[in-house]
Amino acid sequence: MNSTRFNYSSTIWTAFLGIALVFTLTACTQMKVKLGMKVYLAKTPITSIAASLPNGPGLAPGEKSPLVVVVTEPDGKILQTEGAGHGKVLWKDLKVTTSVATANQKGTISLPHDPRISDGKLAHVTITVPTHPDLHADLDIPVRYNFAFTSNFSGTPGSSGTDGVDGTNGASGSMGSNDPNSPSPGGDGSPGGNGSNGGDGGPGGNAPPVQVRVALRAGDRPLLQVGVSASGKEKLYLVDPQGGSLTIKADGGPGGSGGRGGRGGSGGSGGMGTPNGNSGSNGSDGRSGFDGPPGKGGSITVTYDPQVKPYLAVIHPSNKGGPTPVFKEEPVPPLW
Repeated sequence: MNSTRFNYSSTIWTAFLGIALVFTLTACTQMKVKLGMKVYLAKTPITSIAASLPNGPGLAPGEKSPLVVVVTEPDGKILQTEGAGHGKVLWKDLKVTTSVATANQKGTISLPHDPRISDGKLAHVTITVPTHPDLHADLDIPVRYNFAFTSNFSGTPGSSGTDGVDGTNGASGSMGSNDPNSPSPGGDGSPGGNGSNGGDGGPGGNAPPVQVRVALRAGDRPLLQVGVSASGKEKLYLVDPQGGSLTIKADGGPGGSGGRGGRGGSGGSGGMGTPNGNSGSNGSDGRSGFDGPPGKGGSITVTYDPQVKPYLAVIHPSNKGGPTPVFKEEPVPPLW
């Protein structure tokens, strides 16, 4: 019965917080509109709309980029979207439709990590204004591969050590008497308790063995097809050797940091009297824990097709704490 009551109360409280958050955000937006910091497009006449990616026209698989939308009013005044555009137009007043790429509610465009989804395609974005159905903007987004890709199979960080417990403060000494006719000494304060030691950090995780296959897609602009496999998972990449690269990480995980030693408690103050009591000694601080040892790097074996040899410099293996990476040359068929 108590559990049911708790779950019901928790649900009501969560719902209340959600409603309160929506109300707060709505009120905040309304205030910004009143102050001229934001505008509602439903109440703003506009004659044209355009969109762009401020970080460049193209996107690589797995890459994200902000989208900026510009609307023009009849008098030529230009308004830009909030966020990367640092403008007044609210993203909730726009509708963004995509193909190949995806978009979130804050105008961020991204491509899927798997290059097969976008291979040979052109991503496209269409922006419409529901309150101005006669206006829309289209933006083609070419897929690029001259990007610094990273495939990370490194070990997990070690857990942090627990902090030590602070020592308790000593008790004050009992009061004596300062009466000249019947003086008595004040009691001594008790010593503060010692802080406990911090816990040691846990060891970093070991990275798994990593297998890398590299094939060449020939053409006017050759591309490298790369498959990186470890722990039963495979990640695929398409890399342009002219400006692109792929770093394969199989580093040992860093050791966890040691916990802080507990602070020693303060000694209790001596009681007032004739004479005053002595203050207690402070407790000793606990020792901070030791950092955990790093994990071992995993082995990296790169098997590459002979045609890939002129472009091997763009493959960067990293396995700190592990054996030297191995490169093997043998025929590698197309990966897809």
